[in-house]
Amino acid sequence: MEHLEKIFLTLYTMGLALPKAILPEALYKQLETPLGALIGLTGILIFAPVTMLFLTWMERKVVARMQRRYGPNRVGKFGVLQPFADGIKMFSKEDILPRAVDPLLHTLAPVLVVVPAVLLFTVMPFGKEMLLINLNVATIFIMAISSIETIAILMAGWSSRNTYSLLSALRGAAQVVSYEIPMGFAMVTVIMMAGSMSTLDIVNAQQNHWFIATPWGLLGFLIFFISGVAEVNRAPFDVPEAESELIAGFHTEYSGMKFGLFYMAEFLGGFAISAFAVTFFFGGWMGPAFLPSWVWFMLKTYVLVFVLFWFRGTLPRFRIDHLLGFAWKYLVPMALLNIVVATIWYFVPWYIGWPVGLALILGAHQALTAARLKRLYKAYDRPRNPLQPVVVNPS
Repeated sequence: MEHLEKIFLTLYTMGLALPKAILPEALYKQLETPLGALIGLTGILIFAPVTMLFLTWMERKVVARMQRRYGPNRVGKFGVLQPFADGIKMFSKEDILPRAVDPLLHTLAPVLVVVPAVLLFTVMPFGKEMLLINLNVATIFIMAISSIETIAILMAGWSSRNTYSLLSALRGAAQVVSYEIPMGFAMVTVIMMAGSMSTLDIVNAQQNHWFIATPWGLLGFLIFFISGVAEVNRAPFDVPEAESELIAGFHTEYSGMKFGLFYMAEFLGGFAISAFAVTFFFGGWMGPAFLPSWVWFMLKTYVLVFVLFWFRGTLPRFRIDHLLGFAWKYLVPMALLNIVVATIWYFVPWYIGWPVGLALILGAHQALTAARLKRLYKAYDRPRNPLQPVVVNPS
């Protein structure tokens, strides 16, 4: 088990062994840190596309089973080679550049949307001693990097010179900006309780109990995960890609591998949201010692990835006004209340914090939803009871 735990650390050491043997000792000491970062980035650049390929196959299989289908089953055993066939198709398709587009921005947009998704992996603690960069402001880094997606979406829509693409880009930007706010407030509670913005310190703060086992942690996880699903445009929040309304959304004018980069960014973003939810609320890599820490981290992450695919296979798409209203009228107030609940939990014993926290959360939920449900219930045209006689007005 010890060898499995340190397998990636061993590979990292082997990667540094060659330059250590070739370079003079003084020069090697100067280059050891950048060489280590280069090896780590190389590992991430290998891990990211492999993860994307597996997630495309997994989503097709999961959604197919939910819809009583087989999913990919032709290319390779159980269709496991289907993602590679799709990749070959993406690379071989012609890169069409419409005459009216802005060629520079049109080309930069798919690159700009996938780079932040890859950079998020640099502050992701995959296991013990498996964190590439231990930033003391990692949570701010996560928010800053994920917000770059807004610029990429606007670049893609505006540079396409397509009315539908531009409308989709504006809706996508409004969606990302709206859901960043409750996501940030959900992360504030984690920072408060961990006393640090480092992802490593946040995981270590959960040694005694995971944050999900608290009322503020449970609500914070739901807000964080839902907001993250909306930020990466996954169903049921995939309004910018509403095919029934806007063709293919802000990437309508993209083809070939440029479209493939948007596709890759969506899956890597979904994986990153699941991984950070595990880091912030489910104890990160922590688990019983009979499995390596990185195995526990991946198992927890893929459980949440499965939930993402579950959403895709079962939930209908939000309408744009409902989507934005859900963020501003429900998630933002609940996220602000959650900060108060976390503060109460910090100062009182758990047997007082649980009932008080649940009472505040359920009361706020009822207050924020009762009026809308009442209006919806009144608007519903309920069928008459067939056993009840119908009184006809003689006049």
